[in-house]
Amino acid sequence: MNLHDDAVLVLKNYGGGGDGAQEELRRAYLEHLAVHPDGMWKACGAGHLTASALVVDPERGKVLLTLHRKLRMWLQMGGHCEPGDATLAGAALREAAEESGIAGLTLLAGSPVTLDRHAIPAPCNWHLDVQYAALAPSGSTERISDESLDLRWFAYDEVPEVADSSVVRLVERTRAALDGVR
Repeated sequence: MNLHDDAVLVLKNYGGGGDGAQEELRRAYLEHLAVHPDGMWKACGAGHLTASALVVDPERGKVLLTLHRKLRMWLQMGGHCEPGDATLAGAALREAAEESGIAGLTLLAGSPVTLDRHAIPAPCNWHLDVQYAALAPSGSTERISDESLDLRWFAYDEVPEVADSSVVRLVERTRAALDGVR
């Protein structure tokens, strides 16, 4: 199975929590992949899937956000899939580890937490982001990467003060998923 096939399988199994908007995105992502065999890669001019992960420390009730170097916005860790990525979940975990510098991250069990489609500058036009949650090991230490201006832990209720609605939605869905496993 290649990365494209894995993404199709992940999206076919993604429930979206009964949210109609998530179901609409799920269908749009699947249609995109059906029409664009290169839809996993940055080179796809019609847009491409990306993988991200919100790094969470549930014990402290905090999330780690990166101040993105190019966008100058507080965001979750994530980015483009690479040829060495075998799975979408693996791509999200790789991105989270690279950008946070935290060893030993694990993805929250189950499917992605949410989907988010957002416009980006041409020539690509769209990121179709598949968003996971990554659990930070107790006592872990972050390390800033070249892709970030800063890394900072925020309490759940601080996120709306610093981040856009897509990150707030990701935090809300992550907290709901965490409550579901307790």
